[in-house]
Amino acid sequence: MKKFRKVQREFDLIKRALRRTEQIIASTKDSRLWDHEAALRKKIKALRSMQWAELEGFEEVYEGYVALLDTVSERLLNHYNRQRGTNYRFEEVVAEDRRGYLQSGIISVLVTHHIPRRMREEMARRFAENPKDEYPRARMMRRRVIVHLGETNTGKTYRAIERLMQARSGAYLAPLRVLALENFEKLNENGIPTNLVTGEEELLVEGASHVCSTIEKLDLARPYDVCVIDEIQMIANTQRGQAWTRAVLGLCCPEIHICGAENARPLLMRILEDCGDEVEVIEYKRKTPLEVEDRPFYLRDVQRGDALVAFSKRGVLELAALYQSKGIRTSVIYGDLPPEVRRMQYRDFLSGKSTVLVTTDAIGMGVNLPIRRVVFTELTKFDGNERRQLTSQEVKQIAGRAGRQGIYDVGYVASTEAGGAEFLRECLEAEDEPLEQAVLGPSEALLEIKGLPLREKLALWSVTEEKLGYYRKMDVRDYLLVLDAIAPFKLPEPIAFRLMMLPFDVRSTELMQTLLEYVDAFFIRKKPAVPRPEETGWELSDLERYYQKLCLYYSF
Repeated sequence: MKKFRKVQREFDLIKRALRRTEQIIASTKDSRLWDHEAALRKKIKALRSMQWAELEGFEEVYEGYVALLDTVSERLLNHYNRQRGTNYRFEEVVAEDRRGYLQSGIISVLVTHHIPRRMREEMARRFAENPKDEYPRARMMRRRVIVHLGETNTGKTYRAIERLMQARSGAYLAPLRVLALENFEKLNENGIPTNLVTGEEELLVEGASHVCSTIEKLDLARPYDVCVIDEIQMIANTQRGQAWTRAVLGLCCPEIHICGAENARPLLMRILEDCGDEVEVIEYKRKTPLEVEDRPFYLRDVQRGDALVAFSKRGVLELAALYQSKGIRTSVIYGDLPPEVRRMQYRDFLSGKSTVLVTTDAIGMGVNLPIRRVVFTELTKFDGNERRQLTSQEVKQIAGRAGRQGIYDVGYVASTEAGGAEFLRECLEAEDEPLEQAVLGPSEALLEIKGLPLREKLALWSVTEEKLGYYRKMDVRDYLLVLDAIAPFKLPEPIAFRLMMLPFDVRSTELMQTLLEYVDAFFIRKKPAVPRPEETGWELSDLERYYQKLCLYYSF
């Protein structure tokens, strides 16, 4: 009896508060309703705990509070819609989880149930179960694909380029700007008007029928008679592989030449057969044998035509400084080196102006050089996540640069480490692990999905599993970092999508700040042009940063 009286008193208080609460809420702005919404749910919870008492007028009071919660929640949802440009309907959201709505509120149900379900449905509708079906124009074509597979320095790309030069129109798709530039010059020197299109620049030639570009700049809307895709093994690369996958699936071209390593064969065949393409495979073998030197290499034993490989910029620069202090001219190659400077270094080595090449594994994909011997100064590398041993494919890719055909009869491979010869020999003789998955990137179809910010759509896309086991999503962490950084500008999604794709080191605080300054100047303050970066010094690191800022500058 005592418990009943306590419940009756609590019920009477809640009952008397209903009309006053209705009046307060009616005069409260939508943006200030959050506390009222929480208080209403608390009262409804309290009322439900009183149901056992069979209080007089209980149903009327309970329904009154639920109706008031519905009114408040609908206003909050409309406020949410106005802020985000969405159009979620109260009845649809609540119907999804009525009990959860009463317990956790409208926005909780919206975010945890309604939006994810709608996004999954939209993702399924916008993105085909099989990625090949995202390119219907290419699927309507009968494509002939010639696959050139073999080791480094075997003439794969040379033969494909020869065919490209015979075509009325065509494209060469390179992994590096320096390779696009090399073939751009080759085609133009042979009387074939060709454009150069990379992330850094465009060189347009009047009447151009061909284009040489970095693979990310491929224009799928343009038809070609012949296309060459180089270094197809990059299709499995976590950061850049999506560009190769996009090219293989989306090129509208009757004749495609694909060049790369043998370990790409099983994956590539599966994809091409799935596309219904006619496929021909041409295998290439080295004409110049590779010989591993048993004796460890000592740095004092360097000779003309040697290429010394280290796996960090610091290691490369220290080696180059050592040799230059002894009067030995060296060419230096590493990933951060601007393409024009890299090309000058190549030319010095080709001409004999420098006698020794000191390089990172960037040499594995690059211009063929007159290298007599490749020397590994390290047999491990840091891959961005951990320090690990080199894979057999990495060793083959780098070692294969030794013994250029027509210049040397034998290519030599050596290591500075004791026992390194045995490791190198095992890698060169090993059968490479076949590539298992092609990497997919987000497409502009994300922009057609409404109801979530681009960042959340991208994150949801990245964790949506692929139905086919031979595809996987790319690592989108860098894209998310850019979207987080530019979020305060509230840019239209198409602009944000383009900005997140810009190729720069997103973990560099200085470069990220430069991007934000350019976004503010160009999109917010509507300046006709962004300010050109200023040179801040003449140290190597200063010049590298200046070059990277220039690349961002030319993106606006």
